[in-house]
Amino acid sequence: MLKIRLMGTKSDIAWFQKILSSNNKIEVLEISELYSNKGTRKYYRAYAQVQKVNLKKDN
Repeated sequence: MLKIRLMGTKSDIAWFQKILSSNNKIEVLEISELYSNKGTRKYYRAYAQVQKVNLKKDN
């Protein structure tokens, strides 16, 4: 499992969340709400937990 901190504008973070969610090799376990960064009104951060999808099927 990976824990990822995303930092950028609201639209940048939303764009990357869509990329993560649409990738069939990655399972998104959780994405946090947006948090504002101190000292700026333009940039935000969010946290994501992802893991690799096991494409092998048990027989």
